[in-house]
Amino acid sequence: MRSIYIYDTVIGKITILTENGALTNLYFGAVDVDEDYKYEETPLHKQAISELTEYFAKKRTTFTVPLNPSGTEFQKKVWAELTKIPFGKVLAYKDLAENVNNPKGCRAVGNANGKNPLPIFIPCHRVIASDGKLGGFSCGLDMKIKLLSIEGVKI
Repeated sequence: MRSIYIYDTVIGKITILTENGALTNLYFGAVDVDEDYKYEETPLHKQAISELTEYFAKKRTTFTVPLNPSGTEFQKKVWAELTKIPFGKVLAYKDLAENVNNPKGCRAVGNANGKNPLPIFIPCHRVIASDGKLGGFSCGLDMKIKLLSIEGVKI
């Protein structure tokens, strides 16, 4: 079963999509999807928003909600590595590329990072440029700054 639910949060509206017992997508803002999705709040949505609410309140540093992002094997490898970056820490794209055994693949890693369908749960906002600058963020730099500030990261 595919379902969608939209929440108002301290950082704005968040749309969460689930399928077969796992989160598949998180969008910032209210998003319309095709009619294959049923608009209903499931127990999985409730768990996800509960964990996000705790995260926004700085009471949660890791997530336990099941995730099933759709992507290539390389993207999934990068996303798995992103989940290893601790709350309140950042990692350079270069270091992330080395961690996935692709030391010259900063651009490929950056592209995979930008295609992350589950931001926050898969913390792509924790990746920055080697020179300490923010780099990009598919949801906008303002949102990246908000998320990093929740985690106490000074940029």
